[in-house]
Amino acid sequence: MNNEKTSTKEEKKILSPKLDVIFQILFGEVGSERITKDLLNTVLDERVEDIDLNENIVLREEEPNEKRGVVDVLAKINGNEYCNIEMQLVDKKNIIKRLLFYWSKQYIKGIKKAENYKELKRTIVILIADFELERLEKLGFHSKWQIIESKWRKIVLTDDLEIHIIQLPKINERKVEGKEQKLKEWLEFLENPDSKEVLNYMNENKNMKEAKEKLNTMSEDERIRKLAELREKAILDEKEAEYTGYCKGEEAGLKKGRIEGREMGIKDATKNIARNMKEKGIDIKTIMEVTNLSKQDIEELN
Repeated sequence: MNNEKTSTKEEKKILSPKLDVIFQILFGEVGSERITKDLLNTVLDERVEDIDLNENIVLREEEPNEKRGVVDVLAKINGNEYCNIEMQLVDKKNIIKRLLFYWSKQYIKGIKKAENYKELKRTIVILIADFELERLEKLGFHSKWQIIESKWRKIVLTDDLEIHIIQLPKINERKVEGKEQKLKEWLEFLENPDSKEVLNYMNENKNMKEAKEKLNTMSEDERIRKLAELREKAILDEKEAEYTGYCKGEEAGLKKGRIEGREMGIKDATKNIARNMKEKGIDIKTIMEVTNLSKQDIEELN
């Protein structure tokens, strides 16, 4: 009898780690330091020795009854630097400006009133996007951005600003090795934590295995599943609104094009009438009265 109950028990589908609320719990909660440190060490040019996740919102303790806004992971690394990891599923056309806004808000938090500017902390933003960004089509899946002198020597102005952009759809476009391969493995985990390839990676990467075990536990938590469900619905609503807006814009554009095309056709026909009248020697004043064209338009007709 017990075996029958076990066999009929519904198995919970594992939650997607790239859903932003799940990503935040998985990588942003206190206790996830080893997982997040391993991920960051595949992205950054420096070694993360120390990491603090205490400044993150504890999502699993919130009431899952509202659509959330920005969801991210904030890590204080190596004692005096901030790293903000953004997981974005919806293509927002102003994403670069949003990244700079996130960076600036975190950067100015590093200084209090009456403190010296030298107290400002280096701030890093990492965007993991589930879409390709405009103008970055020729780049690989991971790119790093700083302020540099662009005319002469390409010198970096400051290390205080650093932005990493990761485009998930591009992870299989080219062969990589070293740190980029390790990063690719983590990104494949985000895409499908149950794939054979990811399960093989876990044999070598105990931190990824820990992340998978935590994700399994999260997937059994009804509170987290409800939070994920509401977030997925909010994202679908957002995409639907965006698509509807696009369709309306396209329809309005076609309608405007038809109107403008019709007006151009009428204007061309009127000019042809004026041209024929002009060739027959009819005076310009009469042509103006018949066609409503200006004297200058008529004189310019060949």
